[in-house]
Amino acid sequence: MSPDLNSLPGADSTPSPTPPPPINSTRGTTASNSNGYYFPNGHHDGEKRPNILYVMADQLAAPLLKMYNPTSQILTPNLDALAAKSVQFDSAYCPSPLCGPSRMSMITGQLPMKIGAFDNAAQISSDIPTYAHYLRLKGYHTVLAGKMHFVGDQLHGYETRLTSDIYPGDFGWVPNWEEPETRLEWYHNASSVLQAGSCVRSNQLDYDEEVMYRSRQFLYDFVREGEEGRRPFALTVSLTHPHDPYTIEQKYWDLYENVDIDLPRVTIPQEDQDPHSKRLLKVCDLWDNPFSDEQIKRARRAYYGAVSYVDDCLGQLLTLLKQLKLDEDTIVIFSGDHGDMLGERGLWYKMSYFENSVRVPLLVSYPKRFEPRRVSQNVSTLDILPTMCDLVGTKPWALLPMDGRSLLPHLEGREGGHDEVFAEYTGEGTVRPLMMIRRGRWKYVTCPADGSQLFDLRADPLELRDLVKEAVVRTDEETKEVFEAFEREAREKWDFEGITKEVLHSQRKRRLVWGALTKGRFESWDYNPIDDGREKYIRSHIPLDDLERRARYPAVDESGRETGSRIVTDQAGSHGQ
Repeated sequence: MSPDLNSLPGADSTPSPTPPPPINSTRGTTASNSNGYYFPNGHHDGEKRPNILYVMADQLAAPLLKMYNPTSQILTPNLDALAAKSVQFDSAYCPSPLCGPSRMSMITGQLPMKIGAFDNAAQISSDIPTYAHYLRLKGYHTVLAGKMHFVGDQLHGYETRLTSDIYPGDFGWVPNWEEPETRLEWYHNASSVLQAGSCVRSNQLDYDEEVMYRSRQFLYDFVREGEEGRRPFALTVSLTHPHDPYTIEQKYWDLYENVDIDLPRVTIPQEDQDPHSKRLLKVCDLWDNPFSDEQIKRARRAYYGAVSYVDDCLGQLLTLLKQLKLDEDTIVIFSGDHGDMLGERGLWYKMSYFENSVRVPLLVSYPKRFEPRRVSQNVSTLDILPTMCDLVGTKPWALLPMDGRSLLPHLEGREGGHDEVFAEYTGEGTVRPLMMIRRGRWKYVTCPADGSQLFDLRADPLELRDLVKEAVVRTDEETKEVFEAFEREAREKWDFEGITKEVLHSQRKRRLVWGALTKGRFESWDYNPIDDGREKYIRSHIPLDDLERRARYPAVDESGRETGSRIVTDQAGSHGQ
C-alpha cells in the first residue's frame, strides 16, 4: 500500500528550502484523549485561525433541495437555516459524476485524468498534495470521519481518521471497457428501486451513526483540552446518505406519510435516449425494466427521508458547535460528491452530466467574514482546495498542478470570480472519455463514442433540447459559433485517444493484480481506526490532569459554577467512585 506523506515542504506559493518542524511531540506540547488521538498544541505563527467543519453528503442532488428549488417536497430545516447565513452557490458542480473520482479531484483540486482517478477502484499517488496537507502545514489538526473512497493509501494527508470507509479500499471494483456488454455484478441494479421502503436498520445507517458518534466525540474531546496553545481543527464529516439503496428508518419515512410524492418531471422513452444514457440503463439493469408510478414514488420517498436524515445529522453538528461555544469561530462548508437522477429522464443514480446527476449543493458559512449571498456563476468542488488555502492564509504551490480556483472573490462579493467548470468521466457506462464544459449559460458534453451535446440552460433548464441533435448548431449563427468554439477547446484540452489508452492500461493492470490478490491469504487495505479501550474513561495509568479534563464539560468550581475548560478544583467522577 502506498504510504501517506505526513510532511511536505512549505505550503506557500513558493517552496521553502526546508520543511517546517514536526507538529507532533510528547506531553508538554501534546495531549492525548480518550480515543487515542492527539491534540498537539501551538501554531507556527501564533495567529488564531478559525476551525473548519466540512460536511459532505453522498449522492445529494442539488436541484431537489428546497434552497435551490422552492417547490421541493423535501424537509431540510437545518440546511435551509444554514443557507440563510451562508454564501450559497446556485450552480455548483462536481468534477466527475462518480463517488471516487469526484472525491479525489475535490481533495486535490485537480481533474481526474491528471491524477489517475479513473473510477471507484483507482488509486491516486500519495505524493499528490490534498487540502489536508496544506492545512496541516498551517497548523491545523486535519481529521476525517466517514466516507472518502480512498484506494490504497487511506489518509492522504489527514492526521487522524476516526472511522473506516463504508466501501472497499482496493481494486475490487475495476470497470472493464473491453467487455462493455458484460454487466458488472457488483454495480447498481434495479433492486434499489424495486425494494425501496422503510427499514429498521441498514448498513448505511450503521455507518453514518458511527460517523456521527465519532465526530461528536472528537468535538467533545477538543473543547476539553482547553484553549491555551490548542491547534484549530479541520474536521471533514462525510456521510453516506442519501446514497442508494433507497431505504430509511421509519422515523424519516413517516415524515412523508401524507405527501403525494412528485413523479419525475421529464420522461424519455428508452429508444429515444442518447447513446450514453442507453448504456447507463443497460449497465444498471434498467433496460426493458420499467417501474410503476408507485415504485418510483416509494423510491423517491425513501430518498427524501434519507435527505431529511442528513439534514438531521447536520443539525446535530451545528447545535453541538453552539453548545461547545465553537460556532462563532468555525467555518462551516456543506457540499456533496454528485447527485442522483432519481427517475428523471428514466435514469437513476449518477454517471451522467444531466443536472440532477452532476450538480451539487455548496454552502460556505462564516458570518463574521462573509455576508450571506447567492452566487449564480458556475463553480466546482474542485475549487474547495484553493478556497480552503485562502481561508487559512496560504496558497497552493505555484509550481505544482492546480485546476481548482479559489472561491474567495465570490465569497467576498467582488468582481473577478470565475464562471466555468470542467468535468471528466471514465467510469461505468461509458467506453471512451466523457467530458463536460459548463460556462455561462451553456453546457457542452462530448465523447468520441457518442458525439457531442449542447444545452442552453438559461432557456432550457430541464435539458430537453440538445441543440446538436436538433441541428440548431447548423442553423443559428450564434449557437454555431459557440458550439464550434467548444469543439475546438475540447480537442485542445483533451487527448481523447491518449486518455483511452491510459484508462485501458490502468484497468488491465488492476484487474490482473486484483485477481492475484484474491488467491491465497487476503490482506485488506481497508482502514482500521484506533479504538483502544485501555485509553478510555478512567484508567489508573492516565495522568490526573487528563482525567480532570475528561470528567466534565464545562468544568465547574467547588459550588458547581461553570469555569469553561479551566480546572480550578477536583471534578466529581474524575478519579474515584
